[in-house]
Amino acid sequence: MIDIKEIRDDPQKFKIACDAKKFDVDIDGLIEVDAKLRYSKAMLQNIATDKNRIGKSISTLSGDEKDSALLTLSDLKKDEIDLQKEVKELQPQFDEIMQQVPQPADDDVPLGKDDTENTEIRKEGEIRKFDFEPKDHVQLGLALGIIDIERGVKLAGTRNYFLKGDGALLHWAVLRLAMDHMVGKGYVPLSVPLLMKDEAMKGTGYYPGSEEQTYRMEKDELNLVGTAEVPLTAYRMGEILDADELPLKYVALSSCFRREAGAAGKDTYGLYRIHQFDKVEQVVICENNAEQSRKFHEEILANAEAVMKALELPYRVVNVCTGDLGRGQAKKFDIEAWMPSRGNYCETHSASKFYEFQARRMNLRYKDSTTKKNQFCHTLNNTVIASPRVLIPIMELYQNSDGSITIPETLRPYMNGKEKITKPS
Repeated sequence: MIDIKEIRDDPQKFKIACDAKKFDVDIDGLIEVDAKLRYSKAMLQNIATDKNRIGKSISTLSGDEKDSALLTLSDLKKDEIDLQKEVKELQPQFDEIMQQVPQPADDDVPLGKDDTENTEIRKEGEIRKFDFEPKDHVQLGLALGIIDIERGVKLAGTRNYFLKGDGALLHWAVLRLAMDHMVGKGYVPLSVPLLMKDEAMKGTGYYPGSEEQTYRMEKDELNLVGTAEVPLTAYRMGEILDADELPLKYVALSSCFRREAGAAGKDTYGLYRIHQFDKVEQVVICENNAEQSRKFHEEILANAEAVMKALELPYRVVNVCTGDLGRGQAKKFDIEAWMPSRGNYCETHSASKFYEFQARRMNLRYKDSTTKKNQFCHTLNNTVIASPRVLIPIMELYQNSDGSITIPETLRPYMNGKEKITKPS
């Protein structure tokens, strides 16, 4: 959420942000509702002051003066009831629009309509050139008996799958590698709940906006998370932290659930766009300082890149354009791995910087050690690795002409030293 004072001071800035990020928000309407709400609240405060003053004086009055004071007090109470009704009507309107106002993007974020206009920052690694006709990950997985999409769909519907044998072990190996890397970097591991109340979804900025993408447990009023970002970022919501606690650095391995509503007919083949997957997520909560946010944004990106380099996967980093940013993101880097079957670099990670957008919604603050005032924290998050999507480049780039798959050297300790995945005899 944005500080309303910033919107009052420069509404044009937020109109531009709405246009750049493709969010339809009535900023002028918000300013109008805000003005009415402030007036009504100010008048209520004045009435409370007058009632208190008159109430204290009544015992000293008599006759006409007392009658006049009582009549004034009665009129004030009537006005108070009317104003309270106005506030009750205006406050929800104000809150609803405020929840929709997007965070303006940083100045160095490219202007663009969608992900086709993201800007490449750099490429890392060499794209493998095959001296044989390569198979895609589904062909490899079926032939090796490590993927079963048909039975996944039969039991759970479209965009579901089973990983079997070495396929399951490879999946877990990738996740364990990422977790070990992050714990080694000093991030605190958490095992998190996957069902969240609406407050946590709103606090992290997923509501309003992502309801259609979320599996909701209507009977229990809970939501299956699409990422461990939600429980990690909301872990301390509503609290006032000590400044010396910061930065908080968390990492979690969790299952993630996404309805993929509106994705009918899009990326239906294989393991790229699915309803359930596992992800190692990193979150940083730091002091309210733009330079600190910039530093940690680079850090979480480097953490994810280190895992990709350990896997020796070619990838590129892009600066995400305004039209591809979420409501709360001020800046986002995507990592895109090269996937031979798709003939392109495809998104596998997103590193996001929010400033105080999420913290305001969660009322997550810290007491500044210098000013002794409460400040809203800054928050950041990034995928460390997500599987099975990352299995696509691993399987396809590490395949051999005989249909086997060489296991990346860094994953072998997690697979009992096994070097290759071969067809069961």
